[in-house]
Amino acid sequence: MISKSYQCPLCQQVLVFNEQSYRCTNNHSFDQAKEGYVNLLPVQHKHSKDPGDNKAMVNARRAFLDLGFYQPLVKAITELQIKFSVENAVILDAGCGEGYYTHQHKNDLNQVYGVDIAKNAVKIAAKRYKACSFSVGTLSNLPFDNEIFGWVFSIYAPILEEEFTRVLKTQGYLLTVTPAENHLIELKSLIYRQANKHDVNKSPISNLTMVHEQQLNYQMNFNNSDDLINLLSMTPFAFKTSPELLEELANKESFTCQADFLIRLYQKI
Repeated sequence: MISKSYQCPLCQQVLVFNEQSYRCTNNHSFDQAKEGYVNLLPVQHKHSKDPGDNKAMVNARRAFLDLGFYQPLVKAITELQIKFSVENAVILDAGCGEGYYTHQHKNDLNQVYGVDIAKNAVKIAAKRYKACSFSVGTLSNLPFDNEIFGWVFSIYAPILEEEFTRVLKTQGYLLTVTPAENHLIELKSLIYRQANKHDVNKSPISNLTMVHEQQLNYQMNFNNSDDLINLLSMTPFAFKTSPELLEELANKESFTCQADFLIRLYQKI
């Protein structure tokens, strides 16, 4: 038998893996999918038939990220993890999507978990990054026991302090990435009459101790309209885009806009 750090989403008992399924002492069972992930989101915890990002958004984000446009962000967050975290801490990517950021934290000795409510994304992640452990689950009821992670990170996902703190070890760290003021402002300006800057004054974290904060800003240059459309498709702006503007963007030979991230690191003291 192989035991992983999952707990039953129905009764919160430890899940034990045996013969391609996870089972708790109350006999709740969850099969491991052929791609390697486990679905720990019971039907009664769903708010829709297919929650989370749809398949088109997931595919657009994967295509965009694979081209390295957000590689400076990867470099910044992995450097912070190496600097602050204890060696080989158990790591959780809360809201992992298709696993792009998750696998960047994996080495030969540590354990890295990714959880997301979007089954479409988790399926891609598990198939592609087999060294990490992926599950379908909700951030408001993480399928993990208390205080098992030394490093939890959330990139452009809902930040739920109470639940993240529950699974975080004492002295462990929570890293969040949110939009800084001018993130994609040039793209927003094409869509909205008044493109408001992101509000960076509010923090969803109130009880953990902030130990580091930085802004990461750089220019992204697009010479392929498909990459620009993929960027648009993975943002909420896509729902506000008119067919006329979509055609205009598809015909652009070049475009430049800012990536502007706010990175905050907190510690559970």
